Amino acid sequence: MIKKGDKVKILSGKDKGKTGKVLQIFRQRGRVSIEGVNLMTKHLRPRRDREKGQKIQFPAPMSLANVMLLCPKCNRPTRIGVKTLENKKRARYCKKCHEIIS
Repeated sequence: MIKKGDKVKILSGKDKGKTGKVLQIFRQRGRVSIEGVNLMTKHLRPRRDREKGQKIQFPAPMSLANVMLLCPKCNRPTRIGVKTLENKKRARYCKKCHEIIS
């Protein structure tokens, strides 16, 4: 379960191997938007006379299956487990170093 603000590594595609911070998650579509990765360009027309057109770059959403969470403790790409703590709250943890991820 990847959340907004997590640091992730790209596993496949044109940006394979890059890392970035999660900006947005689209759970229904199974996609995620990552800062500085999968950049697309959109051309905007001028709206009035004497105004210039613009080229805007933005991170396009990519599939959740193509990213993996980077553990903040061991700094390795890892799968995420969920366990119940003593106070009956659920917490995510790294499957490699078994540390709890906030």
